[in-house]
Amino acid sequence: MIIDTTEVQDIHFFSKLEFFKEVYRILWILAPIFILVLGITISVLAIVWLEREISAGIQQRIGPEYAGPFGVLQALADGTKLLFKENLIPSRGDIRLFSIGPSISVISILISYSVIPFGYNFVLSDLNIGVFLWIAISSIAPIGLLMSGYGSNNKYSFLGGLRAAAQSISYEIPLTLCVLSISLLSNSLSTVDIVDAQSKYGLGGWNLWRQPMGFVVFLISSLAECERLPFDLPEAEEELVAGYQTEYSGIKFGLFYVASYLNLLISSLFVTILYLGGSNISIPYIFVSDFFEINKTYGVFGTTIGIFITLVKTYLFLFVSITTRWTLPRLRMDQLLNLGWKFLLPISLGNLLLTTSSQLFSL
Repeated sequence: MIIDTTEVQDIHFFSKLEFFKEVYRILWILAPIFILVLGITISVLAIVWLEREISAGIQQRIGPEYAGPFGVLQALADGTKLLFKENLIPSRGDIRLFSIGPSISVISILISYSVIPFGYNFVLSDLNIGVFLWIAISSIAPIGLLMSGYGSNNKYSFLGGLRAAAQSISYEIPLTLCVLSISLLSNSLSTVDIVDAQSKYGLGGWNLWRQPMGFVVFLISSLAECERLPFDLPEAEEELVAGYQTEYSGIKFGLFYVASYLNLLISSLFVTILYLGGSNISIPYIFVSDFFEINKTYGVFGTTIGIFITLVKTYLFLFVSITTRWTLPRLRMDQLLNLGWKFLLPISLGNLLLTTSSQLFSL
């Protein structure tokens, strides 16, 4: 059988076409991930700058002002400095646990961003168990802190890791019960469905009005999960030097701060999604998207509006958490555990029972 030159060229053309299709498919998968990681990085840098500026304002001092305009590049300068610092490893510590502990904390939190609906149809993965995926994965982060404390071969580091584990267990249960209450109201565990359920009645449909007790418990538990003041006992400087971070230096030391701000951002986003309507800005029975003739199917413009609304609500909660840091004193360990087990757990359980009863009677 003789194949002429034209047929050979056609075969090469179609093989190249299939190759470009495969490359396009891979890029189409990687592009949303790249955009999400880029957005998260910029958000973390913005949070660091905001915290320093707000803290400076509360303490009546001058904040960062030399690295870039208004000091916006100060976090980037600090990260670059840590990148070039020497990476010290304890001579008698467990090198493997010491090395992978910070990475586990960061990666476990990063995976949670995959179920966040930032805007209309802008979510990396709309899973049926989205909120429970976040709870399950966020529970892995304290394990990384415990590994870091144990691997450091330092009593202060180990105590900090134990405190992180105890604090996570104490406040994870009330957090989960609050999420269960929201899931009962929305009849779904999907983050997208929870946002859609709140958008049916505009501002009056927000779960904030239907779950005020759950909102307060979720707010306190989120701050405790992020180990923010007044719940920063795992790294209390006056008691444990720096807690599980004591033996770390260089970029590994910086990873703990990255994990802390990533956790604060994801908690703020879930407060927005579960209680503040997510990307919804409509008022009761008057939908702003209809008023401005913005349709969810309009693509880029509608998605941009949704992302902007979500971030505005998120940064409002971030402002509250940053202000709380310089307002309330640190709790003792017994006070922290009593608050979680004796107050927040019964309140969240009672809230879940009331929500279940109301849903049963409304059938």
